[in-house]
Amino acid sequence: MGAAYFYHLTQRPLVETLTMLLGKAQGAGWRVAVRGTDQNLLEQLDVALWRGPDDGFLPHGLAGGPHDADQPVLLTTQNAAPNRATCVFSIHGAPVTAEEVAALDRVCILFDGLDEHALNVARDQWKALKAAGASAQYWSEESGRWEKKAET
Repeated sequence: MGAAYFYHLTQRPLVETLTMLLGKAQGAGWRVAVRGTDQNLLEQLDVALWRGPDDGFLPHGLAGGPHDADQPVLLTTQNAAPNRATCVFSIHGAPVTAEEVAALDRVCILFDGLDEHALNVARDQWKALKAAGASAQYWSEESGRWEKKAET
């Protein structure tokens, strides 16, 4: 049974935090789906990940290619990931369910703490997951480093 980890971004950009967390997921041996809500933003993220640091190569692919099932990290707007993901990263307010949290190793929800709409979406997701009995943790980087602030 997994848990949902909410990451409240206030200090670092999404791509930097996502790259760090994807590296940790890769180190844990997880197959990952990065679920977004906008194909254009996922395409921009794809380019940014390919341009990452030389010492931090992160193998990944954008959904819709012939090798989606083989991708250790797949960027997608779909709920069902063909790469057999054991971890889902929700960005830009992409939906997650309590059933997913229970079935996966981890669900990570990253949201921009400087965007009021993103904050409200994350709050609603937190409330819905808690009401459904899902395990959740809230992480903040407000102090300049990641700290766990709440857990259910």
